[in-house]
This record gives sequence, C-alpha cells and structure tokens, in this order.
Amino acid sequence: MAKRSRAEVRKDEEKILFLLQSHAKDSLETIAKKCGFSVPKVRRIIKTLEESKTIWGYHAVTDYEKYDLKEYILLIRKANKPAEEIVDKIISREMEKQAEDIGVIIGSSYYLHGTYDWLICFVAKDLKHAKKFESELVKTYRTYIQETNLLENIFPVKRSGIQNPEIDKLREFV
Repeated sequence: MAKRSRAEVRKDEEKILFLLQSHAKDSLETIAKKCGFSVPKVRRIIKTLEESKTIWGYHAVTDYEKYDLKEYILLIRKANKPAEEIVDKIISREMEKQAEDIGVIIGSSYYLHGTYDWLICFVAKDLKHAKKFESELVKTYRTYIQETNLLENIFPVKRSGIQNPEIDKLREFV
C-alpha cells in the first residue's frame, strides 16, 4: 500500500467533514460512494476525526416553530474588565444552568472578534422568556457586560449546513 502524504490525508478528511455537515445521517456506504472511498476508509476517517475531537458530535436540525419555540441571537459587548473570571463562569456552564431554569435552550455560543465580543444563539418560548434570559445574564455578568443586543430570527434560511426544506415560505417575510 502506498504511503499517503499528510496533505492527501487532510484532503480526504475535509471531503468527509464537508459531506457530514449536511448529510450526517447518511449511511457509511452512501458517504463512501459520494466521496469515492471504500466503506472501511470512511469508517476509519470518521473514527479518527471523532477521537481527535474534530467532530464534537451530531445533532438533529430542528424546525423550532413546530414546537412553538422562537430563535434568538444575543450579541454581547464586554466592558473593559479582566476576562479571567468571566471565562471561569463560562467554563463552569453557569449560563447554561440559568438558561435551563428559564426554559431557554442554548444552541451555540461564540467568543468573537469585532464590534461584539460574544454571540449566543438560543431558543425560547417567546420574547418574554428571551428578555428574561437576557436580564438574568446581564444581572449575573453586570461587571463584565457593557451592552447587549437581542435579535429575533424570523426565518431560518439555513441552519447547521442544512437548507430549510420550506424555503419558499421566505416570500411571506419579504
């Protein structure tokens, strides 16, 4: 068997990673066929990516509207305070515990470079619950937060690499 360069291995891994972004539920056989690889090769690459924590996990991409939930985005600009304490609070998952108590599900949370320092994507029953979450967050982290901006997602065009199957409904919002 010929030895493959690190660049070739990485290219194969990327091929599978990009495919998994929108086809994670496909069988190994289907993934292998789409990539032009053997099933054992696909299995081996996926196992390597999971073990190296390149793949963190898999999840269902959900239509929250069907469960009467709404999506929100909270942008946070931090105050000029030392960030160590806030990082400890984030790592301790204190914010997620607060969210659960309010009935909020945090989908994503990102540390940013730019006008805002943090972005939290979450779902809540309604604006009242979203505002309560924002309030609790500001109360808990008041010394670290300079400004917040709460946005409501009115129509998801694409989520987690999956296009909305009801994309035509976008016309209702334009």
